[in-house]
Amino acid sequence: MPVYAINKKGRFNYTFLENLEVGIVLSGAEVKSIKQNRVNFQGAYVSYENSELWLKQTHISPYQEKNQPGYNPDRIRKLILKRKEIDRLMGKIKSEGLTIIPEKVYSKGGLIKVQICLARGKKQYDKRAVIKKRESQRNIKRALKGMSHNR
Repeated sequence: MPVYAINKKGRFNYTFLENLEVGIVLSGAEVKSIKQNRVNFQGAYVSYENSELWLKQTHISPYQEKNQPGYNPDRIRKLILKRKEIDRLMGKIKSEGLTIIPEKVYSKGGLIKVQICLARGKKQYDKRAVIKKRESQRNIKRALKGMSHNR
């Protein structure tokens, strides 16, 4: 199960509460482009329109080997879920004030899948705590590495 793209910024800005694997409607050239790791999740989100879920602001670069006139790399893409799952997610979003963020794109059994997450936005102080923890871990590793070289 190779992973083609991960939404690192989403992990930093949101607390992921629940994961869900969904399918996505793509063209053949988009699948080939994804398999070349040419996906960008910066600013990507999932919206609910016409009783369906849509992936927005996901950039899939055009496949180089194929001429694609009129191709829009930022087009809106439909996500494939069962009606019951969509209704359950919409209920949680409306009652708890959550959002849906794509976390990663990967292949499974020859199909391209998107892992979406029910997420709650982090506050500024939460983000600062994460940065502080990361910095302290980095400093500890440096100190330990320095000690092992001094022996």
